[in-house]
Amino acid sequence: MELILKYFPNLTETQIQQFEALEALYKDWNSKINVISRKDIDELYLRHVLHSLGIAKVIDFVPGTSILDVGTGGGFPGVPLAILFPECQFHLVDSINKKLKVINAVAEALELTNIRTTHSRVEAIDETYDFIVSRAVTTMPEFTTWVKGKVARTQKNELKNGVLYLKGGDLTEELKQYKTVKAFLLSDYFDESFFETKKVIHLPLKFKS
Repeated sequence: MELILKYFPNLTETQIQQFEALEALYKDWNSKINVISRKDIDELYLRHVLHSLGIAKVIDFVPGTSILDVGTGGGFPGVPLAILFPECQFHLVDSINKKLKVINAVAEALELTNIRTTHSRVEAIDETYDFIVSRAVTTMPEFTTWVKGKVARTQKNELKNGVLYLKGGDLTEELKQYKTVKAFLLSDYFDESFFETKKVIHLPLKFKS
């Protein structure tokens, strides 16, 4: 929890309580439904919560922004972002229903009213969003085919509507076809060695009617 306050010192009392509660909630649920590896659950705040909040170092979502979290798993990056941006709407989607059960229970315990979940493949979702976030569920070319037509036309934020993707390693080959892509190094924002090769990839996507 010190990690979160180190990089996000201006949290409200409610947000601090919500972030503090995450560890006990996820450890309890993880003992029933394995959504996070044993190694990672012991470093929940570093590997999951702070990693998710890397997106918040790249963009400060304005109130009313809508965000789709694809392949959310145990709720990352969607749950930490929903705590940080209570005036934005988050739609967390995963094809594995038991993981959404955990997210729903966590959201209820934290009284997060800005999260909804859907058990579905993302291709079947017929809505549009300002941003689509995810943590390395596949390659960017495949991911963009999944989310085609799901980006809203109207711009609200400083960054153009599109994909915000958390990914690590050398992405030169994977991203070379995209002229407008930008990579933000998380090591520019966070000191911990875990973030040395981690990035937030921003890919603007045009609205397709």
